[in-house]
Amino acid sequence: MKKHNFSAGPSILAPEVIENTAKAVRDLNGIGLSIMEISHRGKDFQAVIDETVALFKEILEIPEGYHVLFLGGGASMQFCMIPYNLLAFKAAYLETGSWAKKAIKEAKLFGNVEVVGSSADKNYNYIPRGYVIPEDADYFHVTTNNTIFGTEIKEDLDSPVPLIADMSSDIFSRPMDVSKYGVIYGGAQKNLGPAGVTFVIIKEELLGKVSRQIPTMIDYRTHIEKESMFNTPPCLPIYTCMETLRWIKKLGGLEKMKQRNDEKAKIIYDEIDRNSMFVGSAEEASRSIMNACFVMKPDYKDLEKDFLEFATQNNIVGIKGHRSVGGFRASIYNAMSIDSVKVLVDIMKKFEKKHAK
Repeated sequence: MKKHNFSAGPSILAPEVIENTAKAVRDLNGIGLSIMEISHRGKDFQAVIDETVALFKEILEIPEGYHVLFLGGGASMQFCMIPYNLLAFKAAYLETGSWAKKAIKEAKLFGNVEVVGSSADKNYNYIPRGYVIPEDADYFHVTTNNTIFGTEIKEDLDSPVPLIADMSSDIFSRPMDVSKYGVIYGGAQKNLGPAGVTFVIIKEELLGKVSRQIPTMIDYRTHIEKESMFNTPPCLPIYTCMETLRWIKKLGGLEKMKQRNDEKAKIIYDEIDRNSMFVGSAEEASRSIMNACFVMKPDYKDLEKDFLEFATQNNIVGIKGHRSVGGFRASIYNAMSIDSVKVLVDIMKKFEKKHAK
């Protein structure tokens, strides 16, 4: 029986990506060896990482002067690596959720941090506006999509200082201008591949400007010089990322992704707004295209558990909201099909018909 997987991460992958990865686990390209057991320094894996980098650059139209790296440690490791490498005196951060708050905490270990805007006053249910980015900051850091709270920055911001973006959960979801960013990073496990690999797109000219000694493994220049091969990279997750990028390219690239994602988001948000039992948790203008968060209206709060059970009975998984928000969260990343979104909407309608007062 087909499951409709709305999990926030690790999350859904395209069926052909899973199938092709499974084939490579059994036998990579007919060489008689699994992708999990070949040398990362051999020609067979070199071909994988070369194609993955090339697809990153092609699909995102990455300009000259940038490097694509594949590292370990998740986006959380980048919370430390960014300031370690880039924060000389002061950094600016936008606080839009739990992950942004964690990034701010790490940055404070390395220098002065100015939080230019925050939506903590309303439990991060909106993207701050009207803030001023200090021109004397070494960089300005944003988290573009906030999975827990269902808010998203949907455009490439203009910044007078290098713009750093955690794009763990919305990378490859829309066309973007990479030249506006100094660093784009994220964990793969929401929109790109399985857990275990972190992508970093970094402008090389930003490096080498801090006076502190940087440990070898934390220094981006180490990984640029060795082309992500200073130590053994996460080979299997990188392979799956390559398959995902092949799939995106075949579907028509980022314009097609945006069209699909906008359509899915409209379907689910239209139902949230129409349904008499539910209400969206994020401010309408800040709503995420990747994570639709909603709760039961006060009169139906006692039916939350019943709705989760009803969804599970109908093969819908992963819609329970984060504990800091409650309610429900439908993660509709790139690989989520429109058909699955329509199944969820149908379940919401049936539940309303059965329980609405």
